[in-house]
Amino acid sequence: MAPISRTILHALTLAVSASVLGGCSFLGLNFGMAQLSEKECLMRAMYFESNRSSSEGMLAVGTVVMNRQADPRYPKTVCGVVGQKNQFAQGVLTRKMTDSGAVLASQMADQVLRGARHPGVQNAQHFHTAGLRFPYNNMYYVLEAGGNEFYEKRSPVR
Repeated sequence: MAPISRTILHALTLAVSASVLGGCSFLGLNFGMAQLSEKECLMRAMYFESNRSSSEGMLAVGTVVMNRQADPRYPKTVCGVVGQKNQFAQGVLTRKMTDSGAVLASQMADQVLRGARHPGVQNAQHFHTAGLRFPYNNMYYVLEAGGNEFYEKRSPVR
């Protein structure tokens, strides 16, 4: 086996360092945008996933993100949670935030990162658009806010 050239080794070292230090990036890939902070990732989830004029809805979405981050089954960072494939709105980390809801999302993200949680969300790690119903018997609904219904997955009651 041929030895690895210094250039390749240097490039690999930089890529690994970027992924370790990057928060929202993986091996230097950053979802098409400049590297995002934990606040920006949380803000974007709250902005795109709730009624943009509802602080209650944004707080509820932020609580779900933090509930997931605290669970070992999910990524350890806010950006990792928000960036999980098929878990949040398409383009959540790349689309532009274009209205005044971005200001509210920024304020609510600050509160969530300082420890604020929506008490109605409890331990919920899931939500979907309000008014939809699914044929699963393990969805225990705890709250409706900001155009979403929040639920915990529990063993079905028999």
